[in-house]
Amino acid sequence: HEREHDREISELVTKHEEEMEKLRAELNKEQQHLLDEVQQQMAATHRAEIEQVQLQSQTLHNLELEALRLSLNNMHTSQLELTQSNLRKEKETALVELREMLNDKRAQEIAILQSRHQLEWEKIKEQCLKEKEDL
Repeated sequence: HEREHDREISELVTKHEEEMEKLRAELNKEQQHLLDEVQQQMAATHRAEIEQVQLQSQTLHNLELEALRLSLNNMHTSQLELTQSNLRKEKETALVELREMLNDKRAQEIAILQSRHQLEWEKIKEQCLKEKEDL
């Protein structure tokens, strides 16, 4: 009876150990499965975070490019306005110089015409006096 009892205990212990080994294997399998799931989730989260950072970086880069483009556009506009202003001043200066030159030339021509007129007047006057004397 005692041997029977020892044998039953031995069988129960063996059965218990087998069940424990089976449960350990299932637990290890479940742990590995959960670990794989967590790793996949972490990898997906990591990829999503990287994509988010890349998107933010690209957006920031695009904003910086737009700011540079606007800055260059403003500088170009300022340069054009300055050039227009300089050209306007040069044109005004050239017009003033041309006006002065034309006024000087006109004054010279008037002086020449007055001088000729005076000479012709004197000739006509002399001729008139001569004709009076002849008469």
